[in-house]
Amino acid sequence: FSYSIISSVPVASRDLFRIDPKTGEIRLTGALDFENVHLHELQIEAQDNGWPSLSGHCSVELEVLDVND
Repeated sequence: FSYSIISSVPVASRDLFRIDPKTGEIRLTGALDFENVHLHELQIEAQDNGWPSLSGHCSVELEVLDVND
């Protein structure tokens, strides 16, 4: 399988996340700020290496909590 982020809401948050194409592990590449955006949604695609290639999609929602309040 090969994993990829195909879209994000908000659009600018796509640069804040990275997905390992082989394992599907999602990691942060920057800091998240509750004051700016408290909910991120990523659309993930998993695609196999068959012929013809098949794919599946899922949505990952990440809620940022403000632990200081």
